[in-house]
Amino acid sequence: MTEQRPACTEQVYQVTHKDLPLSCPLPDMPAWNAHPRVYLPVEDKGEVRCPYCGALFVLKDEAS
Repeated sequence: MTEQRPACTEQVYQVTHKDLPLSCPLPDMPAWNAHPRVYLPVEDKGEVRCPYCGALFVLKDEAS
């Protein structure tokens, strides 16, 4: 069984292209104790803030 992280508890999340499409809460977080899942366009500016919980998602470049 995969361990789940608590939903929407951090203020900044580092994500990579492997995490796309990006949603908050993230897929490994239980949605039952969080706000509704929303998809976020992080690719546009390299960072995006969740309109529900205010968490900031920053798209990191992957090492080549």
